Amino acid sequence: MTLPNFDEKLDKYAKLITQNGVNVQPGQTIILYISVNQLKLARKIVDQAYQLGANEVVVEWNDSEITKGFLNHASEDRLQNQPAYVSQKADQLMEKRASRISVLSGAPDELKDVDSKRLSMYQKSLGEAWKSVRKSTQNNDISWLVVGAADQEWAKKVFPDLSPEAAEDKLWEEIFKTTRVDQDDPELAWDKQIATLNEKADWLNKHQFKELKYKSAKTDITIGLPKNHLWEAAGTNDISGNFFVPNMPTEEVFTSADNRKINGVISSTLPLSYSGSLIEGIQLTFKDGKIIDSKADTGEEILKDLIETDAGTHSLGEISLVPQKSPIAESGIIFYNTLFDENASDHVAIGAAYPFNIQGGTKMSDEELGEHGMNISQTHVDFMIGSDDMSIDGILEDGSAVPVMRNGNWA
Repeated sequence: MTLPNFDEKLDKYAKLITQNGVNVQPGQTIILYISVNQLKLARKIVDQAYQLGANEVVVEWNDSEITKGFLNHASEDRLQNQPAYVSQKADQLMEKRASRISVLSGAPDELKDVDSKRLSMYQKSLGEAWKSVRKSTQNNDISWLVVGAADQEWAKKVFPDLSPEAAEDKLWEEIFKTTRVDQDDPELAWDKQIATLNEKADWLNKHQFKELKYKSAKTDITIGLPKNHLWEAAGTNDISGNFFVPNMPTEEVFTSADNRKINGVISSTLPLSYSGSLIEGIQLTFKDGKIIDSKADTGEEILKDLIETDAGTHSLGEISLVPQKSPIAESGIIFYNTLFDENASDHVAIGAAYPFNIQGGTKMSDEELGEHGMNISQTHVDFMIGSDDMSIDGILEDGSAVPVMRNGNWA
């Protein structure tokens, strides 16, 4: 690593992750999901978490080659049935209200050689076994955070014209820039970012639009919004009242779609890296909230497997607004990683809605959420739809239209 002051910046990053991101509290259990290639960052995160008073840090290591070996060679019965200890461990960690830190660093197509059907089998069974983790995360019962870390294989995809070493340096540089680690006071910079996004969320909440109309060269769709929906911005509180920031970087404000009131065609504008494969050129057609047709230029079979995961993956759970003037969009870099690319573009999510995106939602049963048009699913997959010709109108109860976005930016 030849990046100037790299260790110093990595220290600042680990501090930002633990203190301002997941907001480690004294006595807590922390779960860290991270690649074996990120040992230095893992050690710094663990050290910072203990300095903040964590009682234990459980590190869940991952390695793409080992994962590929398992997915390619395990029996179908094993892929479809998780051992009891998987769900037991998940349940025990959530009983402790363990906070979650997920560090993404894998290449966007690292599992491209795995049969999509086998991958789908495994993900479905794992999703069922991790139900308690999913519920706790979607309800914000716990604090949770997703961040990125540079790996050479990923970096070479983003910067193919550079040497592997130079590409890795460049990707770290962009990660530090987009997470504001390169600034003199990252914590103050994040306070300002959170305040800016909260202003947008407050404006949207005040209007309580019944639906949003999207129009661009590739997209023409109307997406209904549930009554008493709530727009969220960069940060929120867990069940104990501790403030945390779920994504770093983040440039979005988001809410839930009404899964009964979506009609039209929606198209992706950036590649989606999903389950170690790339899906490009997505086009979905909706009628009365359900996907009735799906296409993709590449990865279409994987897209169709995703849509067939469960009943909820036939609709949308989240809509998010991001201006084309966001720093990530203006960089012109395609990261091939949803955490970054979704903060360069308006996006929507196939699958689960977040219960906290409707008043009283975290106290509702799945049946009650469904009665409000909130989508229930074991998965949640964002894909990017924003463009510099996108216009979005908010439609009020009386049918009048209020400009929300023009030419991809806030109106």
